Amino acid sequence: MTIAFNPLHPVFAAECTGIDIGASIDATTAEAIHAGMDKYAVLVFRRKTALTTQQQLAFTRSLGELEGPYTTIRAQEGMRLESEQLSDISNLGPGNRILEREDRKRLFGLGNQLWHSDSSYKQIPAMYSALCAHVIPPEGGNTEFADMRAAYDMLDASAKRRIEGLVAEHSRIFSKGALGFRFTDKEERDFEPVHQPLVRVHPRSGRRSLFLSSHAGRIVGWPTPEAMLLLRELTEHATQREYVYRHVWHVGDLVMWDNQATMHRARPFPDAIYPRDLRR
Repeated sequence: MTIAFNPLHPVFAAECTGIDIGASIDATTAEAIHAGMDKYAVLVFRRKTALTTQQQLAFTRSLGELEGPYTTIRAQEGMRLESEQLSDISNLGPGNRILEREDRKRLFGLGNQLWHSDSSYKQIPAMYSALCAHVIPPEGGNTEFADMRAAYDMLDASAKRRIEGLVAEHSRIFSKGALGFRFTDKEERDFEPVHQPLVRVHPRSGRRSLFLSSHAGRIVGWPTPEAMLLLRELTEHATQREYVYRHVWHVGDLVMWDNQATMHRARPFPDAIYPRDLRR
């Protein structure tokens, strides 16, 4: 079957067909996926059933090295999924119990509703994220993506000059802390801010993009209020409707996005009533 990319948005995002992501991916197919990501930044793979843990890990490994372990906020009763190599993007605890309102995992997860780039708070930020849908609520819970390449392109020349060479500080303390989340002393040490450029060049496509995230809270050498105002203004610019694709989930969907070219955010749903189980 021929590999095809069917656009889902005028600016970016496409559905990829002709690939069985539940089977072994050879080097030629992997390169076709990379090329599709270079162009569209968000790819949707539709399946009737969700990938198993081993299938999802195998698919991800065919495209690059997995991230190493990092401090995780778990439900009070511990880990739910069978592998620490999957991030549990759900409102569930062990036994698939819906989390209580005050559970730290639930409160921490609320930060996913802020515009962000995965792992921008790490020295080596994430390239791709691959999120697979296992259980979807009957209302809400969509995911929105914003194209940071298009957002950069649409800045005027003076704005581009102003931000060229600037370096931002990224940390979970900035993003989750903005919602009032309280950290332990160990978590504060683990989440010490890292430096990232405010403008970056994609290593494959060569396109320039804004490197924004709710994890960005300071600009090196700038007064904090001035830095926060600039970051807010750039985020408002970058998340205008014309740069945003909204994905409506179906069980079995796997959505993969390039964190080097996008931001994303989850949308709310009645999480005290319905389960939502996605695995990244």
